[in-house]
Amino acid sequence: MPIAKTRSREAPHLNLHILGRLHVVMDDGTEREFGPGELGLLPPGHDAWVVGDEPVVLIDISGMKNYAKQR
Repeated sequence: MPIAKTRSREAPHLNLHILGRLHVVMDDGTEREFGPGELGLLPPGHDAWVVGDEPVVLIDISGMKNYAKQR
């Protein structure tokens, strides 16, 4: 990820999805899609993008204290 200077997102996330669909691919190739009403647990080593034209709205329960923090 350009902002963090890593291949993929390394910050874990626990998300409550409110609106839209989010497609996630893990570094190991595992794929998952999350939509409204679902909890998404994303460990380090993932990439994600919006599916369709509807924006994704979610609550990141895990916090973002160390997101994109350079080491």
